[in-house]
Formats: sequence, structure tokens, C-alpha cells
Amino acid sequence: MRGMSRELDAMVLKTAARGRRAVWLATGLGVGLAVPAPGTVGGAWGLLLAGLLASWLSQPAAVLAVVAVLAVAAALLCDRAATELGGPADPPAIVLDEIVATPLIYWLTGMGSWTAIAAGWLLFRLFDVWKPGPVRQAERLSGGWGIVADDLVAALLASVVLWGGLSAAALAGIRAG
Repeated sequence: MRGMSRELDAMVLKTAARGRRAVWLATGLGVGLAVPAPGTVGGAWGLLLAGLLASWLSQPAAVLAVVAVLAVAAALLCDRAATELGGPADPPAIVLDEIVATPLIYWLTGMGSWTAIAAGWLLFRLFDVWKPGPVRQAERLSGGWGIVADDLVAALLASVVLWGGLSAAALAGIRAG
């Protein structure tokens, strides 16, 4: 009987440790727990990820494949972290969804100039906060899928609008940068 209790205690401790690791990763190594605008500040980690992917991968399809794999992993982690944190379905402290979605902002255009990077980031934050139709629909998916999907859709909308804006500027002879 005593051996069963120790095994159960060990299993509970192991499960709790996994939950803490999920929270630590889903909050952007804790950044989402410490700042007043966690989605914006913590999501800035995503700009680093976008820059790394842009420098390592030359094909947009490769970036899309990496983001897809990261998004599945993020959905699973975010689901676990949201359960551990309690509260709303998409706790504000969870920023891994913004981090993983950020590279999609520049999927159609590349990172380009600082002006394009800033414009894409601001568009993403606008769509993520405002949640127009498709973003809100994606958010309604259950668990970690909804946590991550709304940011992926917001990033794709930002990508399309950024591409349209940069294309229009180029047609008008305006250089972005």
C-alpha cells in the first residue's frame, strides 16, 4: 500500500512539473506573466522568430511548413497552460500563439524594410485585438486550437493587407523604407 502511495505522489509531481513547463513556454518564458500588454510585448518574441526563419529558409512554403508544425505544438502547449492558469479560455498571459503566428505576417512580402516590419506588426496587433469576422470564428475553436488559430488568421489577414499596401505603394512609385 505504501509503495502505491509513493508511485501516486511521484505521478502527481511529474504531472505538475509538466504543467509548469507548459505555462513557462506558453507565456513566452514568463514574459506574458510580467508585463501590462502581454500579447504585444511577449509577441515581440515572434519578430525574432520571423527574422530567424527568414534568414534560414528562402522558400515561403518552407516557412509555412515550419509555422504549421510550431502551431500544432503551440496549440497543445497552450491548451495545457490555459488549464493550469485557469480563468478565461485564452488567458492574456499566454503569448506563444502570437510568437508562432508572427512569421506569417511576412509570408507574402518577406520582412523587407523596417517600415514594412512595423506596419505588418501593427496590422497584426490590430486584427488580433479587433478580431474581425474570420479571426473571431477561429477563436471559437476549442482549447489550444482556438488560442492559436485566431492569431494565425490575424497574421494571415495582416499579411494580405501588408502585401496590398506595399504593392499599391510600389505602383504609385513610393518606396517603403
